[in-house]
Amino acid sequence: MKTLLIAAFVAMIFYLIRRAYKNTTDIVLNRIPIENNGPVLNILQLSDLHLENISISPSELYEKLKGEPIDIIALTGDFLDRKRTLPKLAPYLKILNQLNAKHGIYAVFGNHDYVLRGENFQKLRDILEQNGCKVMQNENTTLFVEGNPVNIIGIDDFSTKRSDLKASYTGIKPGTNLVLTHDPNLVLHMKDYHFDYLLSGHFHGGQICYPKAYHLVKMGKLVRMNMIKGLHQQDGKPFYINEGLGQTGVNIRVGSRPEITLHQFSLGIAQTDSLPAI
Repeated sequence: MKTLLIAAFVAMIFYLIRRAYKNTTDIVLNRIPIENNGPVLNILQLSDLHLENISISPSELYEKLKGEPIDIIALTGDFLDRKRTLPKLAPYLKILNQLNAKHGIYAVFGNHDYVLRGENFQKLRDILEQNGCKVMQNENTTLFVEGNPVNIIGIDDFSTKRSDLKASYTGIKPGTNLVLTHDPNLVLHMKDYHFDYLLSGHFHGGQICYPKAYHLVKMGKLVRMNMIKGLHQQDGKPFYINEGLGQTGVNIRVGSRPEITLHQFSLGIAQTDSLPAI
């Protein structure tokens, strides 16, 4: 009898692990409309690829996204954290270039990227830049959408204390402010820095929720506010937490799914007259 109970228990654990692994292939494509009665900027956001544990190939990613109208591609950090994984990045970036985003690809780094040191981190940056990505570390650039200025503000990783809000907003001009960053906890420190929309990742939607992502409690105040995925507001301003496309640690998901996000961000003509920063 005892042997049967042990066998049943082992079988159940095996089933649950297999089911949790299968969840990593159940990729969700979310469409998020942000309406402000102005020209629409179509943003493809990919976050937390974690190429050590990703369950979609470059060609499969292309098949999911081909034909979608894309103005910019936002990559919000955590590409990889192992030297041996670096060669896996370029094929994904080549596919993203085939999507022909009208205004290009923008990338910021996450905490896992900074596990790489010295020449390996530089190689990561080089691969991104050699494949058409504008890499942003506490800086901004401006593009124009139907004549409307849009400031892309790339803020470095908050969790590793690399964020510099003052530097990120230096020289910024009036326009719609779109912030790209990895750790969404940054929004709690941006009361004096205007943004119209902020894109982030970092939490993986919990990745393993049983039923809640209790293991994330040390990852900042937003977790304790039950903000670990999806669309939220801070001081009346919208921000989005992407669940990530890959996994970290164990390659399983429970109560979360890998995510590709298409943001339909309406710029709002009135925003171009607002103050750019502090």
